[in-house]
Amino acid sequence: MFQIGGLIVFCGLLAQTTALLEALPLPLDQTLPLDLTPALAQTPTDLAGSLTSALSNGLLSEGLLGTLQNLPLLDILKIGESTSAGLIGGLLGKVTSAIPLLNNIIDVQITNPQLLELGLVQSPDGHRLYVTIPLGLVLNVKTPLVGSLLKLAVRLNITAEILAVRDEQEKIHLVLGDCTHSPGSLEISLLNGFGSLPIQSLVDSLLEILNKVLPELVQGKVCPLVNEVLGHLDFTLVHDIVNKLIHGLEFVIKV
Repeated sequence: MFQIGGLIVFCGLLAQTTALLEALPLPLDQTLPLDLTPALAQTPTDLAGSLTSALSNGLLSEGLLGTLQNLPLLDILKIGESTSAGLIGGLLGKVTSAIPLLNNIIDVQITNPQLLELGLVQSPDGHRLYVTIPLGLVLNVKTPLVGSLLKLAVRLNITAEILAVRDEQEKIHLVLGDCTHSPGSLEISLLNGFGSLPIQSLVDSLLEILNKVLPELVQGKVCPLVNEVLGHLDFTLVHDIVNKLIHGLEFVIKV
């Protein structure tokens, strides 16, 4: 009987001691278990960053760099061939009629295609997004006149408008609105080959024609890829962005 009573008293003291210890504050070097930390909601900055990252990765997966590297510039620069028909051919016919040096081009290779960091802005009403897609490449132009390659560095921005629209089944999607080259964003610089008057004349002629045809050519190749990528974005990401755009809520942080 005495042993049983002593055990009861000991258990009571042990329970009181445990309760007191649990009430004490944790030492500075002790942390709470991870599962006790509340999950944080995605911040606007995270949402915008997730979108630009998804678009960038999607464009690369859709073969953007290969598309840039295979632009048919040589066909366009060879005047009089069937591949230069249509709007671009009409422009070339007018521009190059007085530029016989362009007919001496025997090869154009595109190297080092690049997709640089995407930019993202939101319209003042909060219902639209504008994605800036900066592209870069190097043109290697070979002519008998020069005897070696002329290297031209090219930079061009494509701007894509993204909208949230409701279809006939009342489902809301992200779709591509206007998609065009950004006015004034084309930059072409000579990397080497600058020298004699004939070479400079050729470079000037190339710059003139590239400024007229390259933006439209790149735009026509890149914009369909953007449209394709929008159709394959993560469902949760699309849902969160659509919710912001429909209600005109700002989530692209201006810096």
